[in-house]
Amino acid sequence: MKTCKSIVALSSLVLLAACGGPDEQATVPQAQPAEASFANIGNHVVHFSAQLTNQLPLNVAQAYNIERNPNRAMLNLSVLETASNKAVTADIKVETSNLTGQLKDVTMRRINEQEAIYYIGETDVRNQEWLIFDISIKPEGADDASNVRFRRQFFTE
Repeated sequence: MKTCKSIVALSSLVLLAACGGPDEQATVPQAQPAEASFANIGNHVVHFSAQLTNQLPLNVAQAYNIERNPNRAMLNLSVLETASNKAVTADIKVETSNLTGQLKDVTMRRINEQEAIYYIGETDVRNQEWLIFDISIKPEGADDASNVRFRRQFFTE
């Protein structure tokens, strides 16, 4: 539980550098303001963050098999039911690209730890690179998926 809380605490400290840019789909929630790290999607709220993996303590990275590297970014998100504030499982799909449109491979994996459920994924990143995260979330029991977009700049040097 302590390592799980460490991931959440560290992710919370590394807030988003910028909100998502203009989007063609008006229904996609954007992170507002720049420091926001959550989005309401119907009866659920999605908490998300992105940070460099070398910012994680060694024991946390080892516990979750995360490569600590100054050129590696990690996306961390969780989905909570609004009424109960309880973590729920969800079908998560992430498409990540940089500002030139180059797609970045981010495969999400689920971590269950007692009552907490987290989804994390990693990708390579260059110094001063902006990544745009387009996330599709379908919480367990929901009829439809919702989309969230945010972007974040990484400084690796």
